[in-house]
Amino acid sequence: MAGFRYHDVAPVDIAMIPHPSVTLLFDLSDNGVTYDVSGNPVTGNAIVGLSPDALRVASSGASEVLQVRLSPVIAAAIFGDPELLGGTVTPLAPVWGPRAGTLHDQLRAAPSWDDRFALTLQFLQGRASCAFAVAPEVAYAWGETVRYRGRLRIDDLATETGWSRQHLWSRFRSQIGLSPKRAAELVRFDHAAHLLAAGHSPVTAAFEAGYADQSHLHRHAKAFAHISPAAVASAPWLAIDDIAWPAR
Repeated sequence: MAGFRYHDVAPVDIAMIPHPSVTLLFDLSDNGVTYDVSGNPVTGNAIVGLSPDALRVASSGASEVLQVRLSPVIAAAIFGDPELLGGTVTPLAPVWGPRAGTLHDQLRAAPSWDDRFALTLQFLQGRASCAFAVAPEVAYAWGETVRYRGRLRIDDLATETGWSRQHLWSRFRSQIGLSPKRAAELVRFDHAAHLLAAGHSPVTAAFEAGYADQSHLHRHAKAFAHISPAAVASAPWLAIDDIAWPAR
């Protein structure tokens, strides 16, 4: 979880760098934060699925947002709907109903970020009992994809789970929201994005993240974030990530 506050009164419009997680965003500001995916805006509390296309975050002025990053395996148990895990942005209110409004009011009234984190954790733990859950084989495949930073072959993952490649592909896509290949590409890009943000050159980041060359990384940056690797390195959204910016 992370809490961040934008103090300036000037409007903000930034690209949200994709991350291999389902992101839950609580808008605690007065002005309202809008999340726009290819011209489809969602304002207020939202669920951002894995790898949304060209997601931008906009606000008309000072704002506060509490962000929760969830493994899709955990998010599946919390939300109970695999449709929310893929590349979509969904308003939170229709998913949780009045309970979302109650939690939102409690978070706004809480005296500190630590209190807000505690309230959010308690709420999510209470929600993690839905009937839908990913298969153990799919959970294993996701965990290994993250562990090896997207550099495992799908055939090897299938062999380790005891499933055929086609069966793993089908179940993974239906339960995680992405194909195994797309998930691996997202995890690899996230690793490269953190290397870029930490000051590594695009050439070094491409090599360390397992890309064929700098052009390969450039194509993935354009595909996932719609910006160049250089822009990824300085993206304001990564400024709230203590892994990308340990000194800040």
